[in-house]
Amino acid sequence: MDIDKNPVDFTQFKDKVVLVVNVASNCGYTKIHYEQLPFLYKKYNSRGLEIVAFPCNQFGLQEPGDNEQIKQVAESYGLNFRLMDKIEVNGENAHPLWEYLKGQTGGSDVKWNFSKFLINKKGQVYGKYPSEISPLQIEEQIILLLKEP
Repeated sequence: MDIDKNPVDFTQFKDKVVLVVNVASNCGYTKIHYEQLPFLYKKYNSRGLEIVAFPCNQFGLQEPGDNEQIKQVAESYGLNFRLMDKIEVNGENAHPLWEYLKGQTGGSDVKWNFSKFLINKKGQVYGKYPSEISPLQIEEQIILLLKEP
């Protein structure tokens, strides 16, 4: 479900490069990610990049708001990519997509907000990046994947 509780069919991302990220409104990493992610989306969406952000309150309780509050913060940064319903990324209530992504990269739990998974056009996980790796630091990998058939 997206942040407005609309169902999302993930098959729409077939043949796209997808960056999946868990986000939080009140994290020390919020500003840099909420500035750089829209930049990448605007620059590469027409070439096939999708960014899918999942709010999560599991790390430092830094996403305590409801979906409307989360949307307000996102709008204040001018976020232009898909924002999903608030989820858990670890534990027994972890979202199935996140379970899959973790399983494809060794199975270890997500460590903090703004962990990122880069997925190629075939739906394979290309890379997992921790919070301290900024979106612009993986721009070259995004370009490489966008060039693949």
